[in-house]
Amino acid sequence: MKRAWTARAGLMLALGLCCGLAQAADKPLLQEGKKSLYQRVLTTPGCQLVQAPGTAQGAAQPAFSRFYVYERQQAQQQDWLRVGPDTFGKTAGWVKADCTVDWKMQLTLAFTNPANRDRLLFFKDRDTLEHVLDAPDPVVEVAPLRSKLKNQQSTDKVLAQEPETFIDLQKQFYLLPILDSDEFMTEEGFRMRLLNVASVSATPPAATPAQADPADTARRMKEFSAAVVFVIDSTISMDPYIERTREAVRKVYQTIEAEQLGQQVKFGLVAFRSSVKAVPGLQYVTQMYADPNTVKDSQDFLAKVANLKQASVSSKLYAEDAYAGVMQAIDSIDWHNFGARYIVLITDASAIEGGNALSSTGLDAGQVRLEATRPGVAIYTLHLKSDAGKKDHARAEAQYRDLSTYAGTNTTLYYPVNAGDVNEFGAKVDALAAAITAQVKAAYSGEDAIGSASNAQDDKSAEPQDPMLQDSALIGHAMRLAYLGSKTGAAAPPVFRAWIADRDLIKQDIATTDVRILLTKAQLSDLSDVLRQVLQAANEGLISPADMFARLRSVAATMGADPNQLKQDTSTTLQGLGIMDEYLEGLPYRSDVLNLDEDTWKNWDALTQEKFIRTLDAKLRLYRRYNEDVDRWVSLAEGSDARDYVYPVPLEAMP
Repeated sequence: MKRAWTARAGLMLALGLCCGLAQAADKPLLQEGKKSLYQRVLTTPGCQLVQAPGTAQGAAQPAFSRFYVYERQQAQQQDWLRVGPDTFGKTAGWVKADCTVDWKMQLTLAFTNPANRDRLLFFKDRDTLEHVLDAPDPVVEVAPLRSKLKNQQSTDKVLAQEPETFIDLQKQFYLLPILDSDEFMTEEGFRMRLLNVASVSATPPAATPAQADPADTARRMKEFSAAVVFVIDSTISMDPYIERTREAVRKVYQTIEAEQLGQQVKFGLVAFRSSVKAVPGLQYVTQMYADPNTVKDSQDFLAKVANLKQASVSSKLYAEDAYAGVMQAIDSIDWHNFGARYIVLITDASAIEGGNALSSTGLDAGQVRLEATRPGVAIYTLHLKSDAGKKDHARAEAQYRDLSTYAGTNTTLYYPVNAGDVNEFGAKVDALAAAITAQVKAAYSGEDAIGSASNAQDDKSAEPQDPMLQDSALIGHAMRLAYLGSKTGAAAPPVFRAWIADRDLIKQDIATTDVRILLTKAQLSDLSDVLRQVLQAANEGLISPADMFARLRSVAATMGADPNQLKQDTSTTLQGLGIMDEYLEGLPYRSDVLNLDEDTWKNWDALTQEKFIRTLDAKLRLYRRYNEDVDRWVSLAEGSDARDYVYPVPLEAMP
């Protein structure tokens, strides 16, 4: 992989030299104390690109254009920077240093869905934010600030607040770069990060309304629709549940068509089994029976799924390839046509792990959950705890709780069905389908200006008491916020630099942001290469624990690591060996991989070592998906070489 990339790079460089486009020796300046990280800056509003230092007029640059610094010079008592859009020798001109900010690490934030928390506040300075978090009761400090903002009054403490609706980074990339961060322990005992961030919206402050217009919201919600795709286990013993699912959809469609909501709620169905290589008689690993985009009405849906029956032969393992079924629904269905997007996984068995040879995806629960965030799908799991699978229940529950945690609200949409009772299962399917349909109906009719964050219920007594219905109401609200955000073009707040907390100021167990690491193609490729080396060494270490770090020291030596560093004792971590690139240093998280040392590895039992290996293997497969996902590679500067495009990798996907 790396040799192929090098060949392409060499060809492009040769073309550049022949045409006079680049100078091979011309590289950006290195960051202080770094060997591979170049100096980067972000432009601020009003920054102009000129052809020579000291020139008065130039071309205005979009706010937050990322440039690499090739040279620093003084002219007319001002510091100037010669900058370029990428690291391959192409320079664009000069900018004043004081109209840029240093961006040492390519980290950006994504807002979580605000459905179950207050809107994030951007504080003018760190001291004010710390004062709020140090208070015995933060509500006393925060309430007056929110009251002023609600009444569109200015406050010298808060520069802006998060939009009411949700901005989906997967659909509308926005840059909220992290300039600095620090850990902080609150009075309530929560560890959170204080982040110095920059933000510029294309919309001027005066044009950004403080609150959504209920009439406009109601009008937009007329187009709101939902897709519910059942992903159902069709192996032996599943016929009663398959039939009961058909019955539930039939009943819900009667309500839908009576309410004339046939265009607002669509159902689909994907069936899954297991490896047909191991057992050819299974016929398929996954099969799409009904795509919600092509289903016309209830009769059409029922006709499409009429032939769905349980398998006639047993799978090789008790576990089935549930992740394959979920990924089929995620990848094969065009979700863009729907505002609310749901997968309902129905199974009586655990899922085949990504590292198993019978897995068709090579992914584990965490990786599949991350992939579901791309189209914004919520995954419900109805786990049929039948007597036959008692030994499998704990494993399956752990997998599906992870899989069904909805990003942003941190709600786990996992619901067991005791003893696999068909009647209990049917009641749950009926209730879930009816609840989703009712939410769409309420949104369509404009009740309570559905979708506005300001109309979220604070009165818990008014919410459904059934946990599944309560969760469904929360997820439905989150879906509507996301839909309205996409329809209204919600943008990041029009502020430049501020301090925020990565958790809610009041509900301090709820995250307000997710961190994304912006990796280039080369960095993602290098990360994959290094993890592959670690994975190979770890597999060898299963036989002889001492061999793992001995092999990694050898790898580090061939990569040019400091020989003195390699002579350290057995407490040396993987990061300490020098095989991990500098862009991983200082990330705002604790890495299980980077911090692994030889003593810890040797003291782990075989099961813990194998789990570590499976996690690495699954992440490598995820990186391959990222590399092939051409639609989400982003250019941070006009004219940038494609090799410096970046991919917003979730922090959780890092090693």
